[in-house]
Amino acid sequence: MTDNALTQANEVAGLWAEYQASKKPELREKLIEKYLPLVKMVAGRVAIGLPQHIDKEDLISYGFFGLLDAIERFDPSRNIKFETYAVARIRGSIFDAIRVQDWLPASLRQKGRLLERTIAELENSLGRSATDVEIAQAMNFTVEQLHQLINQLNASTLVPLEEFVQNETVNQASPNLAQEIEQEEVKNTLAKAIDRLPEKERLVISLYYYEGLTLKEISLVLKLSEARISQLHTKAIFRLRGALSRLKSSLL
Repeated sequence: MTDNALTQANEVAGLWAEYQASKKPELREKLIEKYLPLVKMVAGRVAIGLPQHIDKEDLISYGFFGLLDAIERFDPSRNIKFETYAVARIRGSIFDAIRVQDWLPASLRQKGRLLERTIAELENSLGRSATDVEIAQAMNFTVEQLHQLINQLNASTLVPLEEFVQNETVNQASPNLAQEIEQEEVKNTLAKAIDRLPEKERLVISLYYYEGLTLKEISLVLKLSEARISQLHTKAIFRLRGALSRLKSSLL
């Protein structure tokens, strides 16, 4: 760490210590100003896959309340980076607001559940990733109808997996042993399911969730259109949901 970075880190630590002790509004304003870029970053990533009528500025507004909540609840003594804690709160605040809007039609949600269930049952019986043809046949769809449905569901897939990937561990003060074992089982199941994804879908998931690339950047890396990347992302998410739903059923 450079001298300048060390100085900044010490200043931030001092600001947190002073705010924790006094809760002065002016100190909170300084913390808000420092971490506001986090809200814009999270809102930008969430906005990528949402319908165009959802304004990015609205997402930033929803996320701002998550930042305020994070500042009030953050405990530096837990040795968790504030950025890690805040991103989870900001994302959760945005997703809560999106759910209240209920922008996804009920009929489309129902078709999404059918797609998830179909993929889960197919891949459980096949022991491998199901092809588009197999999925379409099982749903009594043509391949073109399946692709149309996947395109319609694109905007619904970022919310659930984003919530899962951040794992909510920062929100749990003291999970009991059973919770810890279940969380570990879920993480292992997800990792195995990702490994079994078709190559291009696995690459999209890795680049988006673990490397932090946008769908546009991934399209440049893989030399595919953004629409195709979005389709690959959606199919991957429904495969992963299917794997997790099987695990959930086995735990009940």
